[in-house]
Amino acid sequence: MGTNKVKAYYDEAYPPVPSKTTLFWRKNIPWQFIRFIILNIKIMRIVVGGHS
Repeated sequence: MGTNKVKAYYDEAYPPVPSKTTLFWRKNIPWQFIRFIILNIKIMRIVVGGHS
């Protein structure tokens, strides 16, 4: 029988680490609120447009 070798994971198997700028925008509450409003407006346009 052969020996069982444990293979290490390749670097490509790990998810990318977000940059400091990306983390800043993800944690910025005012920015998240603005994005939330924009998303809701987009959804409302679709819903209202479907009911005409």
